[in-house]
Amino acid sequence: MTLLSSQDSSERGAFFKERNIDVRTSDYSTESVLQILNETNATVFISFNNSLDKTFVTLHTNFLEACQKSKNCKRFIPSEFAGNIDDFPLLPSFYTKSRVPFRRILEQQSDVEWTIFNNGWFMDYFLTQDKTYLPAIPNEFPVDPNGWKACIRGTGDQVQSFTCARDVAKALTMLLSAPKWEPTIYVTGQWATFNEMVHIMEQFFDRPMEKTYRSEEQTAHDASLPPTPENAEAVYLASVEEMMITGSGACPREKTLRQRDKFFEHLTFATLEDLLTQAGRSTRASGDRLMLSGVGKGQASRAFVKVLLSSRVETDSGAARWPSSDVYHTDGSPRRGTYIATCGS
Repeated sequence: MTLLSSQDSSERGAFFKERNIDVRTSDYSTESVLQILNETNATVFISFNNSLDKTFVTLHTNFLEACQKSKNCKRFIPSEFAGNIDDFPLLPSFYTKSRVPFRRILEQQSDVEWTIFNNGWFMDYFLTQDKTYLPAIPNEFPVDPNGWKACIRGTGDQVQSFTCARDVAKALTMLLSAPKWEPTIYVTGQWATFNEMVHIMEQFFDRPMEKTYRSEEQTAHDASLPPTPENAEAVYLASVEEMMITGSGACPREKTLRQRDKFFEHLTFATLEDLLTQAGRSTRASGDRLMLSGVGKGQASRAFVKVLLSSRVETDSGAARWPSSDVYHTDGSPRRGTYIATCGS
């Protein structure tokens, strides 16, 4: 496993060294990434880079071109990790200037196999800060477990998908062994509404949660604000809220369940109650907590890399690690080499 970062990771050297992770610094240019791909004999490139707008397109085009020119790296998972893009391809709306145009670029080439991986909302946002690496985003995610309050968008009755980050890491690990991918692949640990998830929190901890509501009209107002620097945060948050109100944060159930049988047969996905129970038996210092945000920003992207790089990923059929030789080409021959991941923004 090789990690690409645009930042110096020397202060985190022990974490990576303990896990035999090769960390390379890159400016994310095609030339820089290509050199690393060839030096490491990489076969799969996974991006967690969550840059916005044209920067996302530029960087991911660089990654794709590097894969196309590389000796062996002919599989690519770009950074998406959102909801139902089959039925809602333009949501969240801030994806329209980043993910959407890059999807068109992927579709126009056939040199590199790719898939868009989505998991809905990260369930780990329901954990308190002492239980997760995930940075708290109380203004973005409706439930703030640290302040024990919730701000429900709309009615809160739209079904959503929730998946814990550890299960996302397991699923990505298992996906590398699939002989052929589909253009979009989904995972979900639990389908539920935000109202239902708040109720589960209240029942589990046996205490009521303070609730406020933000109307669809308020979200629509912020989404229509002029695109000025002072409005940037409000417009961004409104685009995330659109996923909650429209239900586009729910992965398509039939397809997700079919793909669970196809790609993740021996993986048991955690529910919120499972996650809360597991968290109650652990502490932040345990070292094996695996957290990420797919919709969040750079800090959260770097946090999710710790998910993927943690020492063991358990499935029902036994322990699985990032593989070194058990991933296969579409013709059945083994893919040998390393796996590249990028983080940051």
